[in-house]
Amino acid sequence: MPEAICVCLLFLIQLAVFLIFWDRSYPQIHDNLDLFMPHYRMMKLKDAWFAHGVTLPVMHGLTRDLFGSEFLLYNVLYILFPDWIAYFLGYFLKIAIGFSGFLLLARDIAGSRESYEKRLPVLLPVAAAYAMIPVFPTYGIAFTSVPLVIWLLRRIYYREGIRMGARAGRSPAEHPAVPYLLLFCYPLLSYFSYHGFFILCYLLVAFFILWVKDRKFPGRIFLSLCVLSAGYIVWEYRLFMAMLFDDTVTIRTTMEHGELTFGEAVRTGLEEFLNASFHSEDSHTYLVLPVVLLGIFLINARRFYDHEAKKIPKDPVNLLFVWILLNCLNFGLYQYAPYRHLLESIVPQLTGFEFARTAYFNTFLWYALFALILLRLFKAGTVRYRALLARVLACAAAIVVMFLPQVYNDFYYTVYNHAFRILKHRETSTVNYREFYSAELFRRILADMDYQGEWSAAYGFHPGILNYNGIASVDGYLGMYPQSYKETWQRVEAPAFAGSPSLKSYFDGWGARVCLYSGSDENTYAPLRVMALSDERLLVDRAQLQALDCRYLFSRILLSNAEELGLREIGTWIGGAVSEDQVSARESGAKGPVVRVEGDDSPYAITVYEIPRSGGAAW
Repeated sequence: MPEAICVCLLFLIQLAVFLIFWDRSYPQIHDNLDLFMPHYRMMKLKDAWFAHGVTLPVMHGLTRDLFGSEFLLYNVLYILFPDWIAYFLGYFLKIAIGFSGFLLLARDIAGSRESYEKRLPVLLPVAAAYAMIPVFPTYGIAFTSVPLVIWLLRRIYYREGIRMGARAGRSPAEHPAVPYLLLFCYPLLSYFSYHGFFILCYLLVAFFILWVKDRKFPGRIFLSLCVLSAGYIVWEYRLFMAMLFDDTVTIRTTMEHGELTFGEAVRTGLEEFLNASFHSEDSHTYLVLPVVLLGIFLINARRFYDHEAKKIPKDPVNLLFVWILLNCLNFGLYQYAPYRHLLESIVPQLTGFEFARTAYFNTFLWYALFALILLRLFKAGTVRYRALLARVLACAAAIVVMFLPQVYNDFYYTVYNHAFRILKHRETSTVNYREFYSAELFRRILADMDYQGEWSAAYGFHPGILNYNGIASVDGYLGMYPQSYKETWQRVEAPAFAGSPSLKSYFDGWGARVCLYSGSDENTYAPLRVMALSDERLLVDRAQLQALDCRYLFSRILLSNAEELGLREIGTWIGGAVSEDQVSARESGAKGPVVRVEGDDSPYAITVYEIPRSGGAAW
């Protein structure tokens, strides 16, 4: 059928683009390459994936338990494969799991094979659209695996119970216990903090609803709740140990979640309804949303016209739509202090937990609702154009998702940046995967320095680049670490914060990005091909850095006050993609040796400074 050809073509185009450009692709850097990839690389370098009782060389030493579980499928890729291959495989695994899970659920709901196959012209492209949604890459599989867990729970609910032996003529895979085993393993695809907690909450609500509806104790659902809870505890045991058994006060307790008025919170919920929030932008705004709104209006209007208003509250289309609305309302109200404090008072251990993440389920609900409406249009009467319209809209949704410039649409930005370079004969301002980490450049720097694991800091780029390249850092990026270190860093940055009120507010209210900030409210870590600051001073409390045993400062900025701070310029290393004008400027301003790294395509020029030891002692 044409839809199958369309879906295959879209998938093959994406595959071809990434295979052609490989590590010169342009994945989103913000909250992606600057966050999890350096952590995974660091754990591999330190052989710490399965380690216990060890600290990792970031933020002056953090326990391994604060980082990702070694069992989650996405993380396993980084254990087994080189970093870019792991990222590449994770990207397409997310698509494969989302596509197959959506179709499995549709097949289960359809009932018969014949009914399911009749609906494939609509289901195939909608499943492809859902699978390709450009959500947070590290937890992309967690997003797109939601229909898979719903399918498993349906398989469990509609069975007669767990049998000790398989029925005659059945394969082992059809054993009634298999869905429970798969449900126990489902957390390997999921993530408790993003989806797992809420799946369990939804399952608990379903348990009580079904108890009332069926007028009997829903034993299979209760057992499912226990099995799934056990799965999350087992596979994410480090997270549960940190949350429940570690009394260290973390930055989660002091993070500000917004202090909106009730009206502002409702408007925020409306914005979530229209556009979806960062990390979960699902491209529903431009096609799925208007089709859904029009479809809901026409379906309910027809109910009234046919004198079937009593069926409106039970219509699956309306129920899913109300679920979306409640998720959006919760997203907005979470930034309304009385509502948030109520939730935190109910479960004090989850203070700082992002209850607003119920909105993450809308990525599935929008496309499930879209599919239901198109299927009704596809099935409506004998008017042929309706079926054709449904098929066209389904394919259009997949095309929109693939080519719309949403935040984490790695395919779009890879095509855009390379097309720009070919057509304009110059580079865009951003950097690709290989350029961002500039592994060859840093390998040369560390060899020339004879680096031996001394504590260091970054200025003018993400600290994660240090972690990725095997450099121990006193700075870094992590969403949960001891509050005491945040307070230490506030003292380090006090001189910069004095002239940067917005950056001070940003760090005080959140604090996950521990880095050297500008003293003039400029962004010092933007992943730009050329980093140029109007204020080239480093404003920092040197004594506080010395107290952290920080020896080296790796800087993309040639500091104008290095002598004033007592920093010794060790040398400058310049990547092969740095323009001649920049090379000349750096050579004329440098006070140490300048090395042009030939054959390297890094856009960075890195000057390394040595920070004197406290009390003037030699290193």
